[in-house]
Amino acid sequence: MARDLMSDEEWAFHEPFIRAVRAPNGRKPVNHRLVLDGIFWIARTGSPWRDLPEEFGKWFSVYRRCCRTAVSRVVV
Repeated sequence: MARDLMSDEEWAFHEPFIRAVRAPNGRKPVNHRLVLDGIFWIARTGSPWRDLPEEFGKWFSVYRRCCRTAVSRVVV
């Protein structure tokens, strides 16, 4: 288990900003808290995406979510 995962208070702050809408293709919703923990783990450690521990899910899924979120937040 990775150290320093988000506390419940930290998740309560971030949760309203995360969209928890079921995918239109009928897939199960992702554990948004775990994905965000994975993104924070990468930012904190500076490790390559492929070294993301499996407990956060597939590394490419977390990477793709990070990129999509970053691009959607850009203000032009």
